[in-house]
Amino acid sequence: MTIEADLRWDLVTQRDMPAAEQAATAFLEALGVDLTAPGLAETPGRMARAYAEMLTPREFAMTTFDNDEGYDELVLAKSIPVRSLCEHHLLPFVGVAHVGYLPADRILGLSKLARVVEMFAHRTQVQERLTKQIADWLSMRLRPRGVGVVIEADHMCMSLRGVRAPAARTVTSTLLGSLRDDPRSRAEFFAVAGPG
Repeated sequence: MTIEADLRWDLVTQRDMPAAEQAATAFLEALGVDLTAPGLAETPGRMARAYAEMLTPREFAMTTFDNDEGYDELVLAKSIPVRSLCEHHLLPFVGVAHVGYLPADRILGLSKLARVVEMFAHRTQVQERLTKQIADWLSMRLRPRGVGVVIEADHMCMSLRGVRAPAARTVTSTLLGSLRDDPRSRAEFFAVAGPG
């Protein structure tokens, strides 16, 4: 599925909240949760609303400006919060994204880097795809000389179940254009985007 098709899918997807609440009720009851216990009667509705919120990004308009000054150095927003749902277990993964680009004719409103991260994170995901989608979208929409995205995240599917490795952090990266091809630009990106 292309990025554009993926975005159109999100726009036409309807949320059926009564059906989601019924499904949550059936799911919890099938696992033996007593929904008549104090505090649990409203849990299926809260569960359905929580997942709907986690799967619905806020709309935004991409704001770009002419690069009148000819700025050609790295622009990087560091430690953008990332919250998404692992598509294999529907458990959250949480961390930060470092997103940068080398401007060409246009520069981007800085808050839009965080909005692009949110747009792709608010759906069922795998971290590798999320990293690439952010980079590809920025490259396609902004047409910069280069794009770099690094995501560092803790996955609840690894820390709460299965291997139970709570200290494990997954790091993924996607570099495009000059940030991939030019060793000096690549090194600068990773130096600036590094932990800290």
